Amino acid sequence: MNAFSTLVIALAMSTDAFAAAVSKGTALHKPRFPEALRTGIIFGVIEAVTPLIGWALGSVAAQYVEEWDHWIAFTMLCILGLMMIRNAFKDEDEEAPPVSRHSFWLLAATGFATSIDAMAVGVSLAFIDNNILVTALAIGLATTLMVTIGVMVGRMLGSVAGKWAEVLGGLALMGIGSTILYEHLSAAVA
Repeated sequence: MNAFSTLVIALAMSTDAFAAAVSKGTALHKPRFPEALRTGIIFGVIEAVTPLIGWALGSVAAQYVEEWDHWIAFTMLCILGLMMIRNAFKDEDEEAPPVSRHSFWLLAATGFATSIDAMAVGVSLAFIDNNILVTALAIGLATTLMVTIGVMVGRMLGSVAGKWAEVLGGLALMGIGSTILYEHLSAAVA
């Protein structure tokens, strides 16, 4: 996997966390940078660890599915992309009153919930040539940056920007899955 694909995956994985951060920023009363950075670091660390767990699980299974691993990666990335797009259009009816700071456990739970897709991507990456440490670090850094920005601008943007970021992230995952499938099938024909 090349550097561009790693960057796209990192940004795609951070979009659902960005969407959650926008809503967290909206719920905060006058969010400040230290609180945004704290939120970004919590999300970023969780988002960096989960693809490593997924990769470890996928590595165990890789030897058994070597002949159709590209189809697995394609299918998983497309399903995750479609789920991200669907989640972007879910209605969220409840509005919470503004708070000055979110609890660590609330942020960790939200961070874990938004990182499940990163774990599944980690499983997919076990089936292709990829440096998982570089990818996990890129995902963690992108998430830290995107979440920090999301919290800070959440008050101004509201949930609309978060929804479109999640749609773009879903489309990016589907594109990467298609690229993996195309490259593998092209190499098999050549």
